[in-house]
Amino acid sequence: MITDYLGDIIILLMAAVIAVPLFQAIKFGAVPGFLIAGVIVGPSGLGLISKVSEIGRLAEIGVVLLLFVIGIELKPSRLWLMRRLVFGLGTFQVLFTGGVLSAVTYYFFNTPVQAAILIGPALALSSTAFVLQLLIEQKILTSIYGRTSFAVLLLQDLAVVPLLALVPLLAMPEFTIGQNIGLALAESLLILFLVIFIGRYLLHPVLHRVALSRNPEIFTASALLIVLGIAMLTEHIGFSMAMGAFLAGLLISDSAYKHQVMAEVQPFRGLLLGLFFMSMGMSLNLNLFLEHPVLSLGMMGLLISLKIIILFPLAYLFRFKLRDSLAVALVLAQSGEFALVLFSFAHQSNLLTDNLFQHLLLVVLLSMLATPLLVYFAQLLIRSQNIDRKANADNIESPVAAPIVIAGFGRVGHRIGEILSLANQSFVALDADVSVVEKERAKGHSVFYGDVRIPEVLKSAGVGNAKFIIVTLNDPEATEQVIHSLRKTHPDTIIYARGHSLDQCRELRVLGASAVVSENVETSLELARMILMKTDVSDEQRESLIHDFRQKYHNQISEAIDSAKMG
Repeated sequence: MITDYLGDIIILLMAAVIAVPLFQAIKFGAVPGFLIAGVIVGPSGLGLISKVSEIGRLAEIGVVLLLFVIGIELKPSRLWLMRRLVFGLGTFQVLFTGGVLSAVTYYFFNTPVQAAILIGPALALSSTAFVLQLLIEQKILTSIYGRTSFAVLLLQDLAVVPLLALVPLLAMPEFTIGQNIGLALAESLLILFLVIFIGRYLLHPVLHRVALSRNPEIFTASALLIVLGIAMLTEHIGFSMAMGAFLAGLLISDSAYKHQVMAEVQPFRGLLLGLFFMSMGMSLNLNLFLEHPVLSLGMMGLLISLKIIILFPLAYLFRFKLRDSLAVALVLAQSGEFALVLFSFAHQSNLLTDNLFQHLLLVVLLSMLATPLLVYFAQLLIRSQNIDRKANADNIESPVAAPIVIAGFGRVGHRIGEILSLANQSFVALDADVSVVEKERAKGHSVFYGDVRIPEVLKSAGVGNAKFIIVTLNDPEATEQVIHSLRKTHPDTIIYARGHSLDQCRELRVLGASAVVSENVETSLELARMILMKTDVSDEQRESLIHDFRQKYHNQISEAIDSAKMG
């Protein structure tokens, strides 16, 4: 039995390892790669995997972790900065597009009203993972249409939660809109109150105790227990596990432990979410496309066309130029991974028939595969106009990250933070000592618990958007590890580091630190200055001696860097 599952796991891993890098290389992204890999190894392809339903149940945990990550990343400050586009354009896009698609599904495809109510909004959602990946890879996220697309995607992520709550209600035999929507609202408020109560009085104290143990394995287990435990709690109450995970993420989002929790959950989330998309691919009936290719492509074309027709004038009404409005509509014209999630849950709830489910999977997959082409057309459209883009970009609200990240908030980091606060410079700090974190947060400082040796912790803290990174760790080996990792992932970021000796300062500069300060040397220089002030050495001679000694020290470090480059 174990060897059977082991064989399936090996096949899935091989398919993912081959398909995903290939699709990323041709700019199609990871999600279509997982989907196509699932199609190839599934019953419609080579038939290498037969336990599709068992794998699908395990893969649902990936969706749970995805919603948790969305909840933890959904910062109120980010939503407030982009409120006009998020709650304005984003809301209108979901409501109008969802309403039109529901009407088309109901009147033209003879779909039951309960299914049509869900299908429209689900198809209105775009692919957050796919679109953001393409915008970042092609360095157009900061463009006008890139930021606008990002704002709409934020609202779509929020819309997933009520849609998930709507699935079990729509699946009820006697569904009435007024009564059931009211019931859903009342239950949602009750669940929200219970989860907040649990989080406030149990969640944070538990994480605090676990962090004090300094056992990384236990912290990992605790993070997973929180997500899956709250997810199961909401499922037993009558809602989906994904909705519970989203609420758990919201509870962690203002916690001092959120970056470390994110780092622990991300590897499981990536692997299991990839497995979910592969299970969707394995569930896809490829013969359906081969038997009716014109119909399938026509439905995909209809979906993309309707979304463009609706979103284009909406964006224009928000005072964007014609070409920017059309670019936004093109970028968001596909359906995405959340449609797959919603359709999967709806199929399990018998809200969708097998045939309808297969057609919807096919349309979503085909629209996602068309996304790179749509983004390419959007780029051509924007490049063709000779207008100063920079002047208009300032009118778009965008999330602001702290420009300075301090890795280590002990004695040295704490003093740096105090000076930055006096200078009104915002910063984010990370430290692995939970007592330091709790004390500094009580003072109002933006300090979070986290092991900075883990790249995912720094990534979660926003190091990718930081202008400066200051590494002040007391552990020389950990400092070298962090500098080496940061320089590989962020080659252009300015990194300042604290050193302990001449040899370590040399090593840190070789590893990529922009500048290094040795606390031992600076202490020696200050003590020497105090002594010389009490002697007959002149002020000019004293400062010259101190300056020359410091310069000689830094020259020795520079010589080590030059020697390393020549070697």
